[in-house]
Amino acid sequence: MKRSVVAILCVLLLAVPLFGVQAQDEEPIRIGLVTDLSGWLSIYGFEQVNGFQLGLLYAAGVDPSEYESLEEALAAVRVAGRPVEIIVRDYGSENPAADADNAAAAARELIESEFVDILFGTPNSGAAVQLQQITSPDDFNMVFMAGPAASPTLTGAGFNVNTFRVCRNTLQDAGSLATQLDQFGESFAVMAVDTDFGRGTAGAFELAFGAAGAEKARETILFPTDTVDFTPFLQQLMDSGAETGILVFAGVNSVALFQQVFELGVLDTMTLATGTNSNDIVAAAPTLENSIAYIVYNYTLPDTEVNDWMIEKHIELFDDVPDLFTECSFATAQALVAGLEATGGDPFPEAMIPALEGLNWEGPKGTYTIRASDHQALANQYVIRFLGLQETEIKDGVTLVLPQYELIADISPEDSAPPCLLEGDFAERCEMDMAGE
Repeated sequence: MKRSVVAILCVLLLAVPLFGVQAQDEEPIRIGLVTDLSGWLSIYGFEQVNGFQLGLLYAAGVDPSEYESLEEALAAVRVAGRPVEIIVRDYGSENPAADADNAAAAARELIESEFVDILFGTPNSGAAVQLQQITSPDDFNMVFMAGPAASPTLTGAGFNVNTFRVCRNTLQDAGSLATQLDQFGESFAVMAVDTDFGRGTAGAFELAFGAAGAEKARETILFPTDTVDFTPFLQQLMDSGAETGILVFAGVNSVALFQQVFELGVLDTMTLATGTNSNDIVAAAPTLENSIAYIVYNYTLPDTEVNDWMIEKHIELFDDVPDLFTECSFATAQALVAGLEATGGDPFPEAMIPALEGLNWEGPKGTYTIRASDHQALANQYVIRFLGLQETEIKDGVTLVLPQYELIADISPEDSAPPCLLEGDFAERCEMDMAGE
């Protein structure tokens, strides 16, 4: 059902007596969470769901320890006096090429059949682009919270005013790692998975490393999402003559990728610059001890009360520590609650956009700010040195093998802020940040 039809129905309902006002106040705010729970990015999907649920509880002041189950705690949440319902849809499949279409179908079903008010998703950037289009002012006209999808296009060339992103984008990853260019070489080449995420990240690294003074040795080497044998692509990387190889990957196939990096002796010819992954993937892959990388989040890095709360409740509920995308999903829920409280529970874009633009709050990594121009959140970013794996007891009877990191650089939101890359009719919005609006 289009939002225009809903608006007409609301006008007609003005003629109805006011006995329905109280019932309307008790109508839940419905949030559709679109993610991968069964495909190649499913590890990130579970982090997205867990983080969002915990963030909603924290922002609403509900302590899950006081309830018999997570479901009971979530049922106790009230935002602007209204209950909140999270409706999760899994779009994952064994065929990554189908993710975008599957996600679009899941989103439309949530909107047309479940009548959700807001969408949040996804780990896959191509799928997120589909959701961005579906929720645009020209289609269903609703707020879309993008994340953990990291392609810069969501808050750049593909931007529309209904899209917000609390999770970082790869321009922030690349810019953070470029601050440590003295640890790498003067030339670089990028090898990336052939997706919106991979291509966008490759472009981000070319921009950031180039701006820092490094020279691009060759054009980006792209490999398909279903690649099992990375040999021809890694050989191209080694043949480039670059001093630094930048690997852009996601999901469980990164384990095979790093196994072949070792087998082919890539590290004998160049230094690798890359990002870390979720704990289970890092634990399963060959170790690159003493390597330097950017990291989206690790539970040991932020020293904040919010992070401490998230760690404690995550261990209690899931027998595990928060992982790579738990943090930004948690912070996304915080931002939504703050916006909905400011609008008195009105989830429509006309109310939510001004409530979210410029929003500041304290989350797991410290202070977050949603930039008014492109709706990209700014927060601290990290560069780490990987020290190896260690068995860690997180609570009585629960021991995990977890990666250990040394913090090399804690980069402030201001210093890690990506450039505003809005285009066309939106380009002039970039001046909003310079004007402090």
